[in-house]
Amino acid sequence: MCEKVGFIHLIVPADRFRLLEGEDALTAYTFNTGVAQHLFCRTCGVKSFYVPRSNPDGYSVNIRCLDQSTFSEIQVEPFDGQNWEDNAGHLAHLSQI
Repeated sequence: MCEKVGFIHLIVPADRFRLLEGEDALTAYTFNTGVAQHLFCRTCGVKSFYVPRSNPDGYSVNIRCLDQSTFSEIQVEPFDGQNWEDNAGHLAHLSQI
């Protein structure tokens, strides 16, 4: 799903995430386990960040939704999302940084 919508994940610890505005415009959706909290803008439908099942103590921010002037480069590490269950454990440390 992330590949099809172009979501590029930046996983951050919850204590390093701060939503500056627009919380009142969010709506949540949960899949099967209910752990992940997929947050969408109820006006335009964009999912700019969410609480991932692999890192429930953090947020996954879509880099495509960040102001590009706030970073100079990114390093993208490949991840096999089609076999998520087998690979999600490799992401757990990212919300601990």
